[in-house]
Amino acid sequence: MGKNTDFSDHNFVGLTEDQVKERQLKNGFNELPKVKSGGFFQQIAGIFKEPMFMLLIICGTLYMVLGDTQEGFMLLGFVFFIMGIEFYQERKTGKALEALKELSTPNALVIRNGEESKISCRELVEGDLVIFSEGERVPADGIILHSINLQVDESLLTGESVPVRKIESDGTEKNAVAGGDDTPFVFSGTMVIQGNGVAQVTKTGAETEIGKIGKALGDTKEEDTHLKIELNSLVKKLTFIGAFLCLMIVVVYFLTRGSLLNGFLAGLTLAMAVIPEEFPVILTVFMALGAWRISKKRVLTRKSSAIETLGSATVLCSDKTGTLTQNKMAVSTLYNKSTFFDVSKKNGFPEEFHEIIEYGILSSQTSPNDPMEKAICNIGEEYLQNTEHMHHDWSMVREYPLTREQMAMSRVYVEGNGASDLYTIAAKGAPETIFDLCHLSDTSQYEAAIQEMATNGLRVLGVAKATIKKESLPDIQHGFEFEFIGLIGLSDPIRPEVKDAVQECYKAGIRVIMITGDYPVTAQNIGKKIGLKQYDQCMTGPEVASMSVEELSKRIGQINIFARVVPEQKLKIVNALKLNGEIVAMTGDGVNDAPALKAAHIGIAMGERGTDVAREASELILTDDNFSSIVGAIRLGRRIFDNLQKAFGYVFAIHVPIAGLSMIPIFFADAPLLLFPMHVAFLELIIDPACSVIFESEKEEKNVMNRPPRGSKGKFFGGGKIVMTCMQGVSILLVVLTVYFIALSLGCSEEEVRTMSFITLIISNLMTIQTNRSWESNIFRIFATPNQSFKWIVSLALLLLTTVITIPFLRGLFSFALLGTSEIVISAAAGLLTIVWFEIYKAMKSRQRAQKDA
Repeated sequence: MGKNTDFSDHNFVGLTEDQVKERQLKNGFNELPKVKSGGFFQQIAGIFKEPMFMLLIICGTLYMVLGDTQEGFMLLGFVFFIMGIEFYQERKTGKALEALKELSTPNALVIRNGEESKISCRELVEGDLVIFSEGERVPADGIILHSINLQVDESLLTGESVPVRKIESDGTEKNAVAGGDDTPFVFSGTMVIQGNGVAQVTKTGAETEIGKIGKALGDTKEEDTHLKIELNSLVKKLTFIGAFLCLMIVVVYFLTRGSLLNGFLAGLTLAMAVIPEEFPVILTVFMALGAWRISKKRVLTRKSSAIETLGSATVLCSDKTGTLTQNKMAVSTLYNKSTFFDVSKKNGFPEEFHEIIEYGILSSQTSPNDPMEKAICNIGEEYLQNTEHMHHDWSMVREYPLTREQMAMSRVYVEGNGASDLYTIAAKGAPETIFDLCHLSDTSQYEAAIQEMATNGLRVLGVAKATIKKESLPDIQHGFEFEFIGLIGLSDPIRPEVKDAVQECYKAGIRVIMITGDYPVTAQNIGKKIGLKQYDQCMTGPEVASMSVEELSKRIGQINIFARVVPEQKLKIVNALKLNGEIVAMTGDGVNDAPALKAAHIGIAMGERGTDVAREASELILTDDNFSSIVGAIRLGRRIFDNLQKAFGYVFAIHVPIAGLSMIPIFFADAPLLLFPMHVAFLELIIDPACSVIFESEKEEKNVMNRPPRGSKGKFFGGGKIVMTCMQGVSILLVVLTVYFIALSLGCSEEEVRTMSFITLIISNLMTIQTNRSWESNIFRIFATPNQSFKWIVSLALLLLTTVITIPFLRGLFSFALLGTSEIVISAAAGLLTIVWFEIYKAMKSRQRAQKDA
């Protein structure tokens, strides 16, 4: 660590060992505190309190009581499987903080007792003198006492890719804020890009800026998704209803028929029909298979419940650097004192602009770490190789570093063979400084060029050259007679796919907000290029800081660009949007994004450029860092959401007739029971795969990305949907009861009545699955839309039905009778009629939408 760090002439002494021990006892070590989490049994007890798990346990126990041990063990197995997933989420905050700790360098070079020594970073205390050099991470927050050409990459805290210039403290500075040039503050976890320095430690551990982010991350609580809350409530209600009806049936059966044991059996059958044990299973299967499908779109799912939330996202907050842009500087525009040249158009490289890049390279480090110098060198490698403008054989004689007073740097070269009696000097820096070095009297033309480039969001550098005889070199750069060559405009290029992705978001009714630490003019320029709405309006970080969350929530409605923002303000923005009832998705890749990622309903981290902290705090990870992958994830999220509604709607629809057929005959003393537990179990063989396979694999509706997202206050399965699906169930119930009572009136036996009614129920069930595959298309179009799962399940259901009717042993077990062809056709036809009214309803809704669109 000690390269180029001779500070002997500054008489730095540092702390004594006694002072170090005293401060370590007082303030602790330079490390982030571990998250205090509940014990193992406390976390398990919390999971068991959730109604979904209670329902699974109750249903599994019911199956065990009924002798169906396989179903019982399967449901109980789901309990422990999902419990493991929930237990993993409890450890998420701790993992995020552990990733934060890894950002600290393992060792630091300090001055103690007047001597340099290398120690573990965790042993640093306030007041320590730390030496750092190019390529190293800063081990603690501090104030700079001495520096040489020091530049630091603070993108981990600010999100901005351009390094910031550092200066020595004059003792008057007060507010230590990351970002911005010419400040004497350094921050833990940031990277030294150029130069070296000595800083006095001012904050360690949790008190550093990274420590504050860690605290905000630990204090942010995750919320249950709206779907989970809604289903918990619905399951509770249905469970109480089922328990009440079960008890009522036992009593009614005993009073009307005198058999308590058979009454208990009828009550259990009704409980199996009413209690929707499929709900938690459907949610688990859909989320697991949904995560697999989304991974095919290069999006990894860390928290499967975020999938359904993604489909209903109303706002997408995106960090600019590395997400909307490529997080690397590139030369965009050149100006040669008279003409602009757009490098990005890739239409050759005119000779009249070669000299700008030639001297831009000469004034840069040979193997630069600075992203702007890298960009300039990249242009030279691309266009100037094997030309007279590349000087790999030249040797540098002296460097004049950039200082606060002189915002430019110069490098002096001697030609490779040394034949020339002249030195060549190359300089680059702030345009106004270069103008001053060139002693230009009238710069209005050049200043207009600078303004035009800045308006386009470019970072502008001036380039100059000079020659001098091989005599003693001047002490300062002003000792050279510089000639102005031109201007270099650099930009952080926008990802090429971002503009289309933003428009897709708008088409889907999703608002896009850009949050950045960059300057407003640059942010607005980026916003314009990517097609952000109202890009001319911008709110700055200081404005955000001056408002409460409630005040911000009132003003945030029309602001889509936030500039000069620090991490705590990003978190405030997300919370303000949530206060307005928005479903917030947040993308990010740096440490600074982690609290906002976790606070958002959906945190989306970048896989390639993202930090461990961001990934651990997120729900989704883009493996290719491609903004457009978010659109594909949203499409799939909406498809999953739609299909979940269809699956739950089908469960409602089919449980109504099962419950009714289990209950209604009991009120008629002489009427035979229609359903026994084995019949309900048979129906579950159709219901379970229909919910978890057929509907999950169904393609998205055609208008899935042409409609606004579901509002945050809208119910996943509102009253209107429940009424509609229950009406489907009631229609099935009425048709089956009609077949039941007509068969009884015709003198059919109990077994014949039960068989005819069951055939009608099975066919109605299969047709209900088919018509609910789409709430937009008619039944004929649905049949024309392939779904291999439906074909297999229909074939299996009809095969099983045929088997239990035709094989004597099974026929006796199910209390069925062998029917004639006419009876089977009539029963099946009755089942087909159950969907007619719903098809008419869909046709009317389709006509209304067509008239509205017209």
